[in-house]
Amino acid sequence: MARTTPTGGGNRTPVPVKVGRSFGDIMKALFAFLALAALVVGVPFSLAVLIGWPLPRTMPSLDTLQNEISTTVFLKVLALFVWIAWAQFTACVLVEVKAALSGVGIPARVPGAGPSQLLARQLVGMLLLISASAASFVPGIGGIGGAFDGGGSAQVVAEAERTPGGAGGGGGGGHGVEHAFRTDGGGTEAEPAMALPNEAAGAEDSAEAPTKFYRIQPPEGRHHDTLWGIAERHLDDGLRYKEIYQLNKDRVQPDGSKLTEASLIRPGWILEMPADAHGGELVELPHDVEELSQDEAEEFRDYQRTGDTEWPAADAEPEPGPGTGPEQAGIAVPELGLAPEDAGGGPSLPAFDTTPLQQLPDGDAAEQEAQAAQEAGDEAGFGLPEALLGAPLLAAGLLMALGRTRRNALWASAAGTLTGRGVGDDLAPTTPAAHDVRDALLVGAAPEAVGFLDRALRRLSAALDAEGKVLPPVYAAWLTGHELHLQLAAPAGRPPAPWEPGQSDTYWTVRRDRLPAAGAAGEAPDAEAPYPGLVSLGVRDDMRLLLNLEAVPGIVSVTGARADREAVLASIAAELATSGWADRMTVSLVGFGGELTALAPTRVRYLDDVAGLLEVMETETNLRRGALRHTGQESILTGRTGPARQQQWAPHLVLIGAVPTAEQADRLAALAAVSAQLGIGYLVTSDRPDLPGIAWEFEISDAGVLTEPEMGLELTAQVLPAAQRAAVVELFAELTREPAGGAAGVPGPAFTVDLSQRGKPDVYAQVMGGYEITGLSVPDAERGEQLREALALLLLHREGVHPRVLGSALWPRGVPDDVRDALIERLGGWLGRDATGAPRLLVAEDGRLSLAAGVVSDWDVLRTLHHRAVSVGGGTAAERKRQLTDALSLARGPLLAGVREGGRFGWLEHEIVDAQYPLLVSEIALKLSAEQLASGGSEQAYVAIRSALAASPTDERLWNELLRSAKATGKAEWLRGAADWLIAHHAHLYGPAQALPAQTEALLDELLPGWRSTVGAAG
Repeated sequence: MARTTPTGGGNRTPVPVKVGRSFGDIMKALFAFLALAALVVGVPFSLAVLIGWPLPRTMPSLDTLQNEISTTVFLKVLALFVWIAWAQFTACVLVEVKAALSGVGIPARVPGAGPSQLLARQLVGMLLLISASAASFVPGIGGIGGAFDGGGSAQVVAEAERTPGGAGGGGGGGHGVEHAFRTDGGGTEAEPAMALPNEAAGAEDSAEAPTKFYRIQPPEGRHHDTLWGIAERHLDDGLRYKEIYQLNKDRVQPDGSKLTEASLIRPGWILEMPADAHGGELVELPHDVEELSQDEAEEFRDYQRTGDTEWPAADAEPEPGPGTGPEQAGIAVPELGLAPEDAGGGPSLPAFDTTPLQQLPDGDAAEQEAQAAQEAGDEAGFGLPEALLGAPLLAAGLLMALGRTRRNALWASAAGTLTGRGVGDDLAPTTPAAHDVRDALLVGAAPEAVGFLDRALRRLSAALDAEGKVLPPVYAAWLTGHELHLQLAAPAGRPPAPWEPGQSDTYWTVRRDRLPAAGAAGEAPDAEAPYPGLVSLGVRDDMRLLLNLEAVPGIVSVTGARADREAVLASIAAELATSGWADRMTVSLVGFGGELTALAPTRVRYLDDVAGLLEVMETETNLRRGALRHTGQESILTGRTGPARQQQWAPHLVLIGAVPTAEQADRLAALAAVSAQLGIGYLVTSDRPDLPGIAWEFEISDAGVLTEPEMGLELTAQVLPAAQRAAVVELFAELTREPAGGAAGVPGPAFTVDLSQRGKPDVYAQVMGGYEITGLSVPDAERGEQLREALALLLLHREGVHPRVLGSALWPRGVPDDVRDALIERLGGWLGRDATGAPRLLVAEDGRLSLAAGVVSDWDVLRTLHHRAVSVGGGTAAERKRQLTDALSLARGPLLAGVREGGRFGWLEHEIVDAQYPLLVSEIALKLSAEQLASGGSEQAYVAIRSALAASPTDERLWNELLRSAKATGKAEWLRGAADWLIAHHAHLYGPAQALPAQTEALLDELLPGWRSTVGAAG
């Protein structure tokens, strides 16, 4: 259940972290400064003055080594060890200072310097804690709304207990929460919740309904009345919200509106309550008429007339309220375009800020629904991992990160730093599991949703900055296909356009069609990512919940079976590692998922245990608190706008898979009590229900349902099971791993062309420099573009293409299965059969589509020739030159030039071929140039380089080789012409103000002295 730091017996109360700067802090900082000065400066100065140079100035002979050790020699030996210890300690100080100033979390470990680094860390921490000039560079976060004010730790913890998910003292359930959130004046009581926008709650059937009424209270801070909360307080069971809803449905309220949606209740409305309702806030009429004003009494009378009951006489039996069978409990969400629930959907649970609620099936119905959805998904997915198909943001992040890793591997191959790989090799997955995962990423990824989320948040930050306002604290976001809803921790007024107020004053909403389209002017504002800690938890009714981990006032806990909770943790870790709506951040994985560092080595770090984490986080917590004080920032959100954003206020999100000890749990709770101020978030997965400091506690079921009962949250969880996690990691790891097999240690392409006469293809496609197909009839004009695009996809993926990948490539916005299957059937008919009667479109047992060997492209031929001439290097010099010349002649220009406009071939953005093609052409040209120069063909070398520049115009290696080959011809006019062309070409690409690369300038100085004056005169 959701709770804050327990205070009752049996639970451990965390030790608060001090937030005030005392005289002791100042003295500690002074001591740290003197100690660092003495150790870093005083020690080498003393050694230099008193001992001098400790090493012998000449190489000692064997006789010297046999002499007795004098006092001077002994002192110099000791001095040498002191110098080594000083160097190690100084390195530790530099590492700790760098980590503190960068604000990205865990510092690197200096080998063999455990005690020295610990001492350095403590001294640097004490110094930077009090030093305004240094600590101003450390990122931090401020309070969530009014929940944190920078006061003492006791006040921080007390305020945290009034945040959503907190409960004071006592036992669980609604009563403990009720006391924790009761206002001083006895007014509104708030319920910890995480609400799905535009939904609400109610109560179950009631057999008796005395005429008791409740007036919906105005919001108190960030807490709002909900039907669930009212049922929880006055009926002792939030699930009975339907009784209240049915008693008041469609009745005219004092403001003239009606209760038609259980989610849409407003302050000032009157609700008739069931007979067994209790509590001092209720009004029972007509007995309490004398306690009301005349206007209030008239409002209650008018509202009573809209219902089916009359005020009973004193001796009359109360009439029962209207029945509320399950068939009447459907809840619609029209503003979000969601269809009403089917009858009998089951009870709802309250959600996040208690304003809206969501209806969810419970019990066996939920499990049956999840199982049916899983079975349907398996059938529709052709065996692809459903967890990734249903995680569009995670899939998009992984796909973008995979693209970066593949490009890095490709460039490393071109530079020769990745042994056993060549630029012409396949970078496709090598195992069936990895292949399935890659296909699931291609199908499930929604890069446009990531772009919408990123643009919307950055535009909000930029607009608030322009208005001189700070970012409001945000607990969560709800993302649909058309809208983004931010759930604020407290009301923050009206948002800047195009954002609009939501259904309550703690919601801001923006529609996708109100934002400038991607690529439009101003669509990428100059703003930091304001909420990088948002991460997907799951979905409900096509709405995806993203929790802002860095804003949680305490620890987030996930309980359940070990495999299930680790699947949740892995999904969160992978999405944080690759999210496209974040800038810098540190993600620390503790006792779990060390292999996930392969997804983003610069962002994700791994620690073995909680002890090592606490050692670092206690220092970092102090540093970040000091940074906020000394920079005058009230929160990390204020630091992410305006001039301060240049200091990179990066979050540090800690995901703990290890179970802490009792002492470690107390220390962790103390840190988490103030973590929301500091841009630090903690998520723990454990089977221990008694961990202190927990703000929100989620439970994952074996059916994949994630619930937080006290927040009324129930979602289909986003997970990354162990098998799929391993396959995802394999996708990344195999790109940097030396491959096995292959001639000369280089595997080469999986598909090679038979270049002999008997290997003449039936169908030949030219994809380099344009797109031309020979050997096939002209397709139907109406279907031709789709068929040609589908063929191009298959030609660039000789290993096979999953039908769903083909469908998502040709119809990025989605396509019905029958439409996709019809295209595949037409494609097979268009490709036809070869001379033996075999089909040219092949279908494997797993459903993947591939082309027969008789369907060949010039790209296949180019890679085959490159592998034979460069990677294998077989044959004579003449044979190699012929193969390289033939290969270079195929590179007529950019890949698929002239057909990529008009919205087609967008799938190429996720392909490596666009980066591989120019590198492959460059390598062929460089190899051919070297062969020609070795045999005296300098002019042929020059022509080869000029030809390659048409396909690879930005390769600096070709620029330099162009100058060298022109010089080798001995023709001054060729060299001057090459230099003039190169300078003009560079200015065209990067602008005249951009200087040439350093190596190119140096080469020009060597080969053509005086070229600068020639360029200046021409300019």
